[in-house]
Amino acid sequence: MTSTHRDGTLIISCDTCIMRATVACDDCMVTAMCGGAPHDAVVLDLAEQRAVRLLVDAGLVPALRHREAM
Repeated sequence: MTSTHRDGTLIISCDTCIMRATVACDDCMVTAMCGGAPHDAVVLDLAEQRAVRLLVDAGLVPALRHREAM
């Protein structure tokens, strides 16, 4: 599960993902956007989150696989 901040932004970082360094990284949106660079993060505002959801629902990009460590 990912967390949304008070301002509506969603920060997704490989550093907090429990699926880091697994086969899930090969088809991960964050890996594709950051080029696999360590310690990078993707920040999505509400409009960007909606756009990504539409792309996922249309089958154009893989679903977000990030699962934040508790």
